[in-house]
Amino acid sequence: MLSTVAAVVLDAAAPFELGVLCEVFGLDRTADGVPPIEFRVCGERPGAPLRTSVGMSLVPEHGLDGLDGADVVAVPACRIRDAYPPGVLAGLRAAEARGATVLSVCTGAFVLGAAGILDGRRCTTHWYHAAEFRRRFPTTQLDPDVLYVDDGNVVTSAGTAAGIDACLHLIRRELGATAAMKIARRMVIPPQRDGGQRQFIDLPVPEHSGDSLEPLLSWMHETLDTEHTVASLAGRAQMSQRTFARRFVAETGTTPNQWLVTQRVLHARRLLEDSPLGIDQIARECGFGTAALLRHHFRRIVGVTPRDYRRTFSRPAAAGAD
Repeated sequence: MLSTVAAVVLDAAAPFELGVLCEVFGLDRTADGVPPIEFRVCGERPGAPLRTSVGMSLVPEHGLDGLDGADVVAVPACRIRDAYPPGVLAGLRAAEARGATVLSVCTGAFVLGAAGILDGRRCTTHWYHAAEFRRRFPTTQLDPDVLYVDDGNVVTSAGTAAGIDACLHLIRRELGATAAMKIARRMVIPPQRDGGQRQFIDLPVPEHSGDSLEPLLSWMHETLDTEHTVASLAGRAQMSQRTFARRFVAETGTTPNQWLVTQRVLHARRLLEDSPLGIDQIARECGFGTAALLRHHFRRIVGVTPRDYRRTFSRPAAAGAD
């Protein structure tokens, strides 16, 4: 059932994420055949202006009693802080306890986490804040790779525009695919996106904690298009294979093969973004040999195919290559 949605707005709220909730749930779409939805914007003090994150204010019409009876209680992104208003946290807990669906957009997940609603649950938030989220809420099952997580009566979304995906998912789940399609069409967006937010995450460059392998690592990085084996690398390092493998893991935290694969994927990302090279040539330049092997490792690490990644992130000169 979805007839009433209450958005809880806190100080330093993000206007775009609140706007996502307004656009999906707050506009009258009955002329398009979408069932009516009562939409409430709620704050601790109704009628009292709240600052936003971009230097303007908004005035919620409802107090926290506006959460009462709402089928969905949503928390848009806001500034991450050490503590959140106790009344807001209590209102969220009460809504979840009575069976309402609780939805967060982006960093709104931190508010749900502070309320204890995400303890032991699968959830997500913006990839940029994943480490901080895990530190604060270690009992949650955070998945930073996806656009949203549906964990029954708790739905959490990743950063910013992923909130649209989560909201349309709720519409689809509660009101049907036709309603979601009609809202998406009015918003001029696809009703359902593939992939996740892993493609937007900065892959960390593999680090090493010692100096003994530094010359070898630099050489490996400069010769990514060359086939390397543990035996050949150990020979170059003048070590036995067993000693080399142990030393490599100790200094880099990973195996020689995985280090090479990660470096090659990083190089492929740069070429997809900045060069007009075709996929086959990029595969050779990065040492994968074939486009099929590049696609396999790229999708496993980045979450999308090389072609889809290029379509999203390439400069105009590289966009037409395939």
